[in-house]
Amino acid sequence: MKALDELTFDNRFARLGDAFSTHVLPEPLDEPRLVVASKAAMALLDLDPVVAETPVFAELFGGHKLWAEAEPRAMVYSGHQFGGYTPQLGDGRGLLLGEVYNQAGEHWDLHLKGAGMTPYSRMGDGRAVLRSSIREFLASEALHALGIPSSRALCVIGSSTPVWREKQERGAMVLRLAQSHIRFGHFEYFYYTKKPEQQAELAEHVLNLHYPECREQPEPYLAMFREIVERNAEMIAKWQAYGFCHGVMNTDNMSILGITFDFGPFAFLDDFDAHFICNHSDHEGRYSFSNQVPIGQWNLSALAQALTPFISVDALKEALGLYLPLYQAHYLDLMRRRLGLTTAEDDDQKLVEGLLKLMQNSGVDYTLFFRRLGDEPAALAVARLRDDFVDLAGFDAWAERYKARVARDGDDSQEQRRERMHAVNPLYILRNYLAQNAIAAAEAGDYSEVRRLHEVLSKPFEEQAGMEQYAQRPPDWGKHLEISCSS
Repeated sequence: MKALDELTFDNRFARLGDAFSTHVLPEPLDEPRLVVASKAAMALLDLDPVVAETPVFAELFGGHKLWAEAEPRAMVYSGHQFGGYTPQLGDGRGLLLGEVYNQAGEHWDLHLKGAGMTPYSRMGDGRAVLRSSIREFLASEALHALGIPSSRALCVIGSSTPVWREKQERGAMVLRLAQSHIRFGHFEYFYYTKKPEQQAELAEHVLNLHYPECREQPEPYLAMFREIVERNAEMIAKWQAYGFCHGVMNTDNMSILGITFDFGPFAFLDDFDAHFICNHSDHEGRYSFSNQVPIGQWNLSALAQALTPFISVDALKEALGLYLPLYQAHYLDLMRRRLGLTTAEDDDQKLVEGLLKLMQNSGVDYTLFFRRLGDEPAALAVARLRDDFVDLAGFDAWAERYKARVARDGDDSQEQRRERMHAVNPLYILRNYLAQNAIAAAEAGDYSEVRRLHEVLSKPFEEQAGMEQYAQRPPDWGKHLEISCSS
């Protein structure tokens, strides 16, 4: 394991030059202190977890110190926001400190969010507040633990720095890790500003560093785009299967690697609601839960437009045509496994859709239903879950179909069924009210709840002794929390 001064930097994106990013130093926070750190994320950098408790750790990730080899850069990009094109965006409060490579040969971006003003802050103060930093940290690590592709979060550093939002709050920084922070919006920026040389340089950078296997294909750029389509189809299938709502699926928030990042007003479903809108600023419901699938395709189409200098329109359209079938295949596979099924039948899609319709009309807790479905043999489980539904006749009819489907699937033991289902159906998810409880304690100076919740969510499928309170349905107040982009 390494100490903080033993990290090895290789700042490949910074070497692209000033057309792609601007050199900016972080603005230090007052009285930086560690709120929470992820041992699993630290391991990606080969860091010894004990260094998180040292003063220099908070100073480095609170903007006070910098490695000599770091090259902090604010990236420039554009993007479609709520369907409308914004010509220039960029890292308005984030800085790519540099790229570290570990003993396994992997490169990881160190991206500091809340680091102060940049040329792309657009009237903002460049700061992040404690609540938003805690939410992003918890979400990044929780999604990863669920098996959903995501950026990672190394730590949150709190401070006494005052920051004004709707009220005065305290500033914080979150250190994000990803193998790239390049977005769809990077390609859009150079496409719409008509800078073909820089756009070609960016395309080569992404192809060589992140999709080198595509070099072996007859049309490398097309192969890369197909891979991006498939990765996004799989990522969004996992969002839908686990009830995750991103909230702000603008093209500048879509990763070129097909990972979840730029967390804002996200939420996991409590009661199942296909029309759920987690962002209270999303008045039209553009980014509602059910719209995430078509919006994923829309965003890929926007990326495809930006790639027309390299790939024919017909080839791009053909690649885009793969998205929905790939999504459906990934999603149905996940939902079969959540139902405890090991084989495929033609009517499985109808079985899933029928269940979700019944859940929609009854306010059934999405996560706990699937977990409890695996607790007992199918017949006993559906009998125990029956009272959660309003349409009893409808549920009884579905239950009969489900029991018959389970009987046709195989004859493994209940112990095997339970183990298999619990391995894909989490007991613990990041519910908004749990995050809010942790935030409230942290804002009062008590970080123990944030750290405890992070530990629980790092093992979402394992029943953890003494942690029953994290596996309960939310109180009524916890179901209707309004979350904004500034959160």
